[in-house]
Amino acid sequence: MCFKINNILVMKIIIREAKIIDPKSHFHNQVVDVKINDSIIEKIGKNLSSESDYEELKHADLHISQGWFDSSVSFGEPGFEDRETIANGLNVASKCGFTGIALQPNSFPIIDNQSQIQFVKQKANSSATELFPIGALTKNSDGTDLAELFDMKNSGAIAFGDYGKSLSNSNLLKIGLQYVQDFDGLVIAFCQDEKIKGSGVVNEGIVSTRLGLKGIPNLAEELIVARNVFLLEYTGGKLHIPTISTAKSVELIREAKDKGLQVTCSIAIHNLVLTDEKLDGFDTRYKVTPPLRTNGDRMALIKGVLDNTIDMITSDHNPIDIEHKKMEFDLAKNGTIGLESAFGALLTVLPLDKIIEKLTSARTLFKLKSTEIAEGNLANLTLFTTESDWVFSKENILSKSKNSAFLGTKMKGKAIGICNNGQLILS
Repeated sequence: MCFKINNILVMKIIIREAKIIDPKSHFHNQVVDVKINDSIIEKIGKNLSSESDYEELKHADLHISQGWFDSSVSFGEPGFEDRETIANGLNVASKCGFTGIALQPNSFPIIDNQSQIQFVKQKANSSATELFPIGALTKNSDGTDLAELFDMKNSGAIAFGDYGKSLSNSNLLKIGLQYVQDFDGLVIAFCQDEKIKGSGVVNEGIVSTRLGLKGIPNLAEELIVARNVFLLEYTGGKLHIPTISTAKSVELIREAKDKGLQVTCSIAIHNLVLTDEKLDGFDTRYKVTPPLRTNGDRMALIKGVLDNTIDMITSDHNPIDIEHKKMEFDLAKNGTIGLESAFGALLTVLPLDKIIEKLTSARTLFKLKSTEIAEGNLANLTLFTTESDWVFSKENILSKSKNSAFLGTKMKGKAIGICNNGQLILS
């Protein structure tokens, strides 16, 4: 197997003077050279000898960790290729440091059967970034009947959930949680009471009142989090609650974990970094689901990450075409792209070791293999820097859609690329 450095084939490579960030590795926090031969880490050490048949990579402030995994990514294909294709989306993910992504089922048609699972997996063949599909929990994600969960599991689905949709039928969620236990499946349950949300478009609070925008109270999320935790306590099994956004949600999940329930949760990067104060200009780039909350909620989310109540961090990358984004605030679609800004934004609010932990922990949740940085292991690596300060701009966007909530935001550190599947992709 050969390496591909930006489409140039390279059989062997030595990465010079890289700081290893991997608590499971014997080389954690050490600055070393990493010699890779045919996708295997052959040697790790200081001042490795140069060899004529090896290419060498050296970069100031270079760090290496286990490959990052994003637990919530939308691309669009099939059906919405104008927003993003699988091929370009995976290339973006590679250059942004992600060696694996969980693909949401919100395409057209919805990914709710084994043929759709097989289609998206086939589209990702030979990519440096691996694609792991999430199947819809209900047919067409309409919340009426369970989808073909077992068939999708056998075709490669790693979990089941209706992206951005909260299941109003409590009994159906109960049945789903019971059913997937027969094959050790995982249910993902987004939490938002649609009746309480009503026609709300932003967080309910001082900002929404000042701007005259209809608000979504924290209660809309917290009621469903509480309900879903109660259902899990009744059924057993495993439940993942994605992209929580309020202080009370963190508290509810912390209590559920203290009871011994198998519940996990994630947080979107924009909810960790931004607040509803960004809405003052009525810019629809900040219209997301769940909405940007107050700074008090944001600080509670950061605390939840630090004390491990929150299990993972996601970009919640959701490309939206300009026709559906650059319009009246009430009518614009929710969503922001986030792969390109993920690491640089996180390093402004969290310590490095915690960021790496939360960007790699999803592999454990989804029962995917994680490989420590050690001699003889496969090279599944992310390369990045930590010291550079910069401002995110349109020039940094690699996605087809440009709906980033982070334009103009100060960043710290950058993803350099990845080494995975016998390829080295650099930004």
